[in-house]
Amino acid sequence: MPATILVVDDEPQILQLVAGILQDEGFEVLTAADGDQALKTAAAETPDLVLLDIALPGRDGLTVLGELKAQHPGLPVVMVSAFGSVENAVKATRLGAYDFIEKPPHADKIVLTVRNALELARLSEENRRLRQRAAPFREIIGTSEAMRHLRERVRLVAPTNASVLITGENGSGKELVARALHFLSRRAHRPFVEVNCAAIPEELIEDDLFGHEKGAFTGATSRRPGKFDLAHEGTLFLDEIGDMSLKTQAKILRILEEQRFERVGGSRPLQVDVRIVAATNKNLEEEIARGAFREDLYHRINVIPLHVPALRERREDISLLARHFLKEVALENEAPLKSLAPEALEALAARPWPGNVRELKNLIWRLAILAPGLVVTRRDLDLAGPADPAALPADGLETLLTVPSFREARGLFEREFLRRKLEEHHGNVGATAEAVGLERSHLYRKLRGYGLEAGKEEGG
Repeated sequence: MPATILVVDDEPQILQLVAGILQDEGFEVLTAADGDQALKTAAAETPDLVLLDIALPGRDGLTVLGELKAQHPGLPVVMVSAFGSVENAVKATRLGAYDFIEKPPHADKIVLTVRNALELARLSEENRRLRQRAAPFREIIGTSEAMRHLRERVRLVAPTNASVLITGENGSGKELVARALHFLSRRAHRPFVEVNCAAIPEELIEDDLFGHEKGAFTGATSRRPGKFDLAHEGTLFLDEIGDMSLKTQAKILRILEEQRFERVGGSRPLQVDVRIVAATNKNLEEEIARGAFREDLYHRINVIPLHVPALRERREDISLLARHFLKEVALENEAPLKSLAPEALEALAARPWPGNVRELKNLIWRLAILAPGLVVTRRDLDLAGPADPAALPADGLETLLTVPSFREARGLFEREFLRRKLEEHHGNVGATAEAVGLERSHLYRKLRGYGLEAGKEEGG
């Protein structure tokens, strides 16, 4: 997408000249005739660069530069002046200006300076983003045949631009696979942007994905880029895509076909280059059969299918993962490295792990912090109780019967029972409490303890 340049000058001829040069080079151009207008436009339109005249009516350009850098620290600003001097150049540089151009501006000088400033800003943002993203990224751990196969598929698929659909249960590591696909791809230097389709309310998801123009709705006081803007030339990870509405699915399909989209309230199509990686814990073919998912979108995103096995299907990886998480706790907390006694490892391998790797990680962190000795024993494991229990899989009764302790089985059943009852009553806590025979305050405590989302009160 073309960069947006804000040109600030009180001379209409210069404003028109510079705007024309930049528009001929394919940039979007905004203009302002004084410092106040420049600050308002920068706040409302979020330009990618500012060309700022020093000699402005009212607040001079150096004052405006200081305010721009205070409000938008990463925004590159190039100063322009007919009264070029070493003193002004030094002041502008100290205030954070990228460069200094003398009037009358030469077309080649303007274009070269703007392109260099934008490239430097891009590299700075890329560096920041890579530092930010490097920490959450971890290698795909496991020596089981299923994980070796998955790693090999990721290695082959990552360098391509093919859309990928990752399937697997909650907590199995779908996001980790998505990140691996990005960081092993040719797009690794560009953004990895995640959208949790299940966590965003239906009325907000289009705004989150596509952004909006100023005035698109009440409260839209400025233009806001969406996730497609942010993921340009990078990877857009649509997590839990099976929870996306049919209306939004249709828009996503059109973007994939045309590589263009419009912001909410906008009329101008924006070109975009993103790689789509989607994930779901649902069977999308079943969702298609019941009319809840578009078949044409399914075929668009399912170019390369990848499946992440449940932890109970690769029990030989549990000890390796447990040791990895123990090291992680020690490093992040600068604490002594603990180990697991053989009987504790055996007990871990026997658990059903309905919450998969996420559940294992939470339990290991709990043990590493709370176990008194440097060796985690079976007794420590029993005292820690179940990790955050997740919803039971389809074979719920069989899973309960494999749980080693009554306390853990009761916790698993209780959480799933309350989750389903809350769902039946559309999140209404009062109605759920009455239906299951619990005091509302007691039910609230239960829901919080199991990490379940409480919804509406009676009449809500």
